[in-house]
Amino acid sequence: MLMPLLGKSAIVTGGGRGIGAAIARALAADGADVAVTYATRPDSAEAVAADIRAAGRRALALRADGADAAALGGAVDEAAASFGRLDILVNNAGMFPVATIEDATLDAFDRTIAVNLRAAFVATRAALRHMGEGGRIIAIGSSLVERVGRPGLGLYAMSKAGLSGLTKALARDLGPRGITANIVHPGPTDTEMNPAAGARADQARAAMAVPRYSMPSEVAALVAWLASPAAQTVTGAAFTIDSGTNA
Repeated sequence: MLMPLLGKSAIVTGGGRGIGAAIARALAADGADVAVTYATRPDSAEAVAADIRAAGRRALALRADGADAAALGGAVDEAAASFGRLDILVNNAGMFPVATIEDATLDAFDRTIAVNLRAAFVATRAALRHMGEGGRIIAIGSSLVERVGRPGLGLYAMSKAGLSGLTKALARDLGPRGITANIVHPGPTDTEMNPAAGARADQARAAMAVPRYSMPSEVAALVAWLASPAAQTVTGAAFTIDSGTNA
């Protein structure tokens, strides 16, 4: 099938840039109408939406901070109302705090949990009001869930480990409804947040089996496959795409 998602609709949280933007474009290329949420940078989110419309699909750019449960739930409802259905939720939005346990504050802990974990819970509950059999819930975790390679990443790794547990549990909860839930764990990926030419890039490559940063489009291709009919019996699974960092 050239467009396996034709007639489907999706929402990608944090879809205005980086991996989220690549996922939104990949889903649209496979035929889906796509809404993206953003907390800041409306220009980037609107540019993604414009690309999707140029490809012949419907698109929305919706402002919703992941820590604002009402705004996030409202964005999911708005996407479903606009498209007339909701088939795919990608829990992608996140933040990347760096602080050792001595330096991390309780406010930083609470904000990280709110954005990286609670938001996925909120968005999933909202999406399920509109999602029927064949629905897909896909989370974007982190390879740091398996191995934390340097100090200062405790808050981030903790939140993504929680997201992994939530996603696996969703597979059990939602299997009887014919809805799958899976998580993708990217490693170093060439984005604005973690550029392949950044200060720590050589250190990251030294830990890889294949010393090359992933491209956002490569992560997005895996997500698009999980969203497709080809993956209808894949659920409760975790996929690591990290150039072998954790091999």
